[in-house]
Order: sequence, then C-alpha cells, then structure tokens
Amino acid sequence: MRIVAALFVENFSLRTDDAGHARIDVQGAHFTVRAPGPFPCTVGPHLAAIIHCPADADGRGVFEVVVREGFDDSGPVLARNVSPFTVEPGRFTYRLVRSEIEIAEPRQVVAHCRVGLGDWLHVPLTVVA
Repeated sequence: MRIVAALFVENFSLRTDDAGHARIDVQGAHFTVRAPGPFPCTVGPHLAAIIHCPADADGRGVFEVVVREGFDDSGPVLARNVSPFTVEPGRFTYRLVRSEIEIAEPRQVVAHCRVGLGDWLHVPLTVVA
C-alpha cells in the first residue's frame, strides 16, 4: 500500500456523485497555522491522508504518523499516532489524524507518515505567532 496524498486540512468530507462514485471534499488545506494564543501553546492540526491498496494486496495495513521538529527521522518526537485499517484490495481509503502538539515558539514541525514499514512521506506545518 502507499500514501497517494497527505495534507493538513480544516475540513474533510466524503460524498458520492450521481453515478455513485466517491468524492472527497477538502477544505482549508494549509501548510501554515497561526498559534491559538501566546507561546508556549498547543496546536491540534488535522492531517488527512489518502491511501491506495493494490489489487494483489490483502487490504490490511497500519498508518503511522510521527510529528517531529524537522525532516530528520531522528529528531525529537512531538506526537505519534498509529492506527490499523483495512481496505478492499484495488481501492482507496483515508485516514484522518489529529495531533496535540506543544509548541514553545514559532517554528516548523513535520508530520512523518507511512503505511506499514514503507517509506516516510514528510508533510511540513509552520506555526506562526
């Protein structure tokens, strides 16, 4: 399985069109967020990820998100979420993760995302005053 896309979003919803095909409505995709108050503070961004399962896979996976201070996989962990999922082979699924991140000062954090033991996908988020 692989991550097709991952974004920080304000709102994420599913619907079907007239022919019954799934549609995803993404609102407020962003890479910068204003701190909710003076520093230090806590931010709680929503990360939406779309995952594809090949037709020859068994459909079972684990989605992992580790929020770190930078792109380096050895940087300090600010938040972590691991969630198992199933998806019909040949289809797509989504994962929506909300992390509580303590921020001491304006800076960039990076969500490191992967399925199983696959490659990491990095999604940056800058927190400003």
